[in-house]
Parts: sequence; C-alpha cells; structure tokens
Amino acid sequence: MALELISFPLCPYVQRSIITLLHKQVGFTLTHIDLAHKPEWFLALSPMGKVPCLKIDEHTVLFESQVINEYLDETIAPALHPADPLKRAQHRAWIAFGSEILNDQFQMMIAQGEERFAASSRQLFDKLERLDKIMGDGPFFANEYFSLVDAALAPLFMRMEILHALRPLPRWESLGKLRRWTASLMELPEVAGSVTADFPDCLRNYISEKGSLFLRSA
Repeated sequence: MALELISFPLCPYVQRSIITLLHKQVGFTLTHIDLAHKPEWFLALSPMGKVPCLKIDEHTVLFESQVINEYLDETIAPALHPADPLKRAQHRAWIAFGSEILNDQFQMMIAQGEERFAASSRQLFDKLERLDKIMGDGPFFANEYFSLVDAALAPLFMRMEILHALRPLPRWESLGKLRRWTASLMELPEVAGSVTADFPDCLRNYISEKGSLFLRSA
C-alpha cells in the first residue's frame, strides 16, 4: 500500500494524520500544496477542497483527518482506539471537541480586531479549561497508552506552546494537567517529526502576514 498524504505545511489537521502514520510506522509520501492556489488535480480529488487527503491508490482517496485516522487505525496495528464501544465513542467525542478548540485557536491567531481577539481567546481558554478538568493522571489521555485523542490534540498543544513563547498566555500557564500532557506528547518522536525544524518560525511568519493582533499586542 503506497500511501500519499496531501498537505499544507501549517495545517494541524494534516499533522494529526502524520502523527498517526509515524506512530504506526507506515511508509508514506507527503505532497504539499498551496491552499491559496489549489491545483486542479487536488480539487478533483478533494470534494471539500481541504487538506488532508489520503490517496490510497490511483482511484481511492479519503478526506477529513478524523476519517483518515479511523481508517488507518482499523487497518494498521497497533490499534489506538479503545476496544470498548463506549470508551471508543467517548474518545471520538473528545477528538471532535479538539477540532472546535483548534478553530478557536486559529481565530485567535489571525484576529485583527480587539473584539474578535477577545472573543476567540475566551472561547479557546474556556474549552481548554474544560479539557484540563477531565484529564486524568496521564501521561496521555488514556493514561499509559497513546491514543487517537493524543494524535488529534498534539498539534493544538504544540501551537499553544509556540504561541505562549511569542506572547505570554497566563491562562495557558495555569493549566497544569494540559501542560504536563503537552510535555509528554512533545517528547514523542512521531510528534516532533510531524513538522519541520523551522515550524515555529513558519507559524510566526504566517501570523505576521495575517496582520494579527496577537503579535501586535505581544
């Protein structure tokens, strides 16, 4: 199975699937596109015009990171979802919640007005605080074993640490369980290897190009 993952270098949803592929030690190629100028071949593959897309073969493509990760988990050992149906459903629910947090984080990063910045920041940290409350002793979401929840939330936490370095975020500093979870995830080679070495600079440059209030108010 020669897998090809179609990507945009800064996309956290692509990163979710890269982490899963690396954790499962699956060979794959990574093809980057410019989302501002989407090639026609990509638009023909992706019904929603979004990354990631996973090309299984010449005729078969999957889209949406959660769907891609579920497929990888069902077809390639080791399984990262719980065997119990209820626990598996709960994990899926928190992955979906993580997607909502990623959207708030993105809106905070690119906000150009005080009102929008304050609203997105409040929504982001309200959700993070809720996640912090349900987190166990770690080091991962399901205690000792790495799960698809970890793969889904590692990109969020990586960006939180970068943003915190650019501009101190007291509410992030106060979330002890999430910070410890983040530290555990950042030590994993599949997480560290899911982005390029210059990723923090690339993210900062992206925020700067957006004219974001985040950097102007730092």
